[in-house]
Amino acid sequence: MKAKAKMAMLLVVLVALFSFEVPKGWYKAGSNPDQYEIGIENGAGINGTNAATIRSSSTRVRGFGTLVQNLKPGSFAGKRIRFSGYIKTADVNGWAGFWLRVDGAKSTDPYVFDNMSNRKIKGSNDYQRYDIVVDVPKKASNIAYGALLSGGGQLWFDDISFEVVDESVKPTIPYAKEKDAHNQPTNLSFEE
Repeated sequence: MKAKAKMAMLLVVLVALFSFEVPKGWYKAGSNPDQYEIGIENGAGINGTNAATIRSSSTRVRGFGTLVQNLKPGSFAGKRIRFSGYIKTADVNGWAGFWLRVDGAKSTDPYVFDNMSNRKIKGSNDYQRYDIVVDVPKKASNIAYGALLSGGGQLWFDDISFEVVDESVKPTIPYAKEKDAHNQPTNLSFEE
């Protein structure tokens, strides 16, 4: 009987710690979001506050799950911004990271997209700060961002911020500017 009581108490504690309701202002998405529990873990944040979490339902998950928020460009339009936050991972056998997309007229034709695929977070890691730096064109219609988990494991993220930065802060991914049409042929000898 004592074992059953301990199990019941453990279940109550776990339910109190994990709230797999999507946080206010966010939504669940991804290529396979139903394979992930996405919500809040009380006290799991970098300073003992709450943190958002994405946890796979098994170790063998195909696709990814993400927690997403959208932002109107507003005062960020025409500026370089840094999206920062802290991520902690446990047993990530695929990869995890933040992501940010700046949309043009449609989300299917983004100006820029960085999902940290060139700097993936794998395995188990304590909280570390990660940044995404992008230029937001004046004609941007939306900024979508969040964290993602591809494959098995769990991630927690916390303490997200946005700030305008100057040109001395390098972008974290090549920009659409580099793909724009030029007024004349450019760098034909490939010396630049």
